[in-house]
Amino acid sequence: MSAAVQSSNSAVRSKYKKIEKIGEGTFAAVFLARNVHTDALVAIKKLKIGAAGAQDGIDVTAMREFKFLNELQHPNVVALLDVFSSGTNPPSINLVLEYLNTDLEAIIKDRALIFTANDIKSWMLMLCRGLEYCHRNWCLHRVCVCCAYQDLKPNNLLISPSGELKIADFGLAREYSDPGSKMTTQVVTRWYRAPELFLGARAYADGVDMWAVGCIFAELMLRTPYLPGESDADQLTTIFRALGTPTEADWPQHTTLPYYRKFEQFPKQNLAFLFTAASPEALDLLSACLRYDPLRRLHSRQALSHAYFAAGGPPTPPGLLPRPHSTKAEADEADDDTTAIKRKAGADKGAGARADTGAGAGAGADANAGVGVGVGIGAKASGSTGAGTAAPGAAGAKRTLTAEQIAQRKRLAHRLAFAQ
Repeated sequence: MSAAVQSSNSAVRSKYKKIEKIGEGTFAAVFLARNVHTDALVAIKKLKIGAAGAQDGIDVTAMREFKFLNELQHPNVVALLDVFSSGTNPPSINLVLEYLNTDLEAIIKDRALIFTANDIKSWMLMLCRGLEYCHRNWCLHRVCVCCAYQDLKPNNLLISPSGELKIADFGLAREYSDPGSKMTTQVVTRWYRAPELFLGARAYADGVDMWAVGCIFAELMLRTPYLPGESDADQLTTIFRALGTPTEADWPQHTTLPYYRKFEQFPKQNLAFLFTAASPEALDLLSACLRYDPLRRLHSRQALSHAYFAAGGPPTPPGLLPRPHSTKAEADEADDDTTAIKRKAGADKGAGARADTGAGAGAGADANAGVGVGVGIGAKASGSTGAGTAAPGAAGAKRTLTAEQIAQRKRLAHRLAFAQ
């Protein structure tokens, strides 16, 4: 490295002060940091050189992430702010990314928030715009963003302070503070994965992303995951039970895929029976995203021109969209409650609060909703199992929290400690 390059690299590196490690995986670690000149929070992803399994010293998928983030600049794609190498031996590559402290998953699971149909339309519009930009630049989300089994999912859709949704994926890192989380990245990703991938398709295009868009759309309406398979083997059964087992007419030649086998026959379902509050246009868009045949599945550009976005009221402006509301006082109260209730946590472990899902624009089906307030960089588990946000009680009333609620509030307090 020349003296000029070293000087430039040192200048970039000195701009950021790390606060703490918030995630780590095989090929990368993620840190919360602060720009010492602007005081803005950032996320620094440190790519490990020489990690086991890496090619030529650094994981090739991590380099893909750097390549594409460096090339993609769009309001609905997370921004790469800087790149520098560390002074360690061997050196590491550090990606400096904008730090966003919440995501769509946290919003979906916050039962204190009420969605309107136009709120959902706004999130969907931003998602489709960002995805269309990626596809237009020959970038499949599952290919460009680091991990071979990382698809679009709500906790990879970050939300800026101004309400803008941004596509991101930092799947190589997991939540550092909760290594024992039951809901792993692999498990949750499965719920948004297209059926052709389970059948061993080796060639695929943007249809895999559009299937995930359909699953996210359904989740926004239901306020709970739409296709939560319990295992890879169970996922196809879950899909077929929800949408009907595909025929040759639905999906030509799917029986020739490597992992095809005889499946139980389920009848086709009318989506209107589940998504009772959805408009006809919303149901049509959902159906088009969830077509079995990848070649017939809607493309992101087609989605943007779909009648759903023109029908009814206009999308809610991003700045007016609902987002989790919290205060430092609530965080302090959570810390006090944790001390008082810790002795009860063992007895309450695993308990979940039943939450009604009818608050959104979708059907009023009940679900055990997880809580997943995260650091907003995707370097966390996708959400804890357990209770949804507790409803506000009477003034002065003392709430009894489950172990999962305690864990959520501790994470919230931790996040608030570093909020801007």
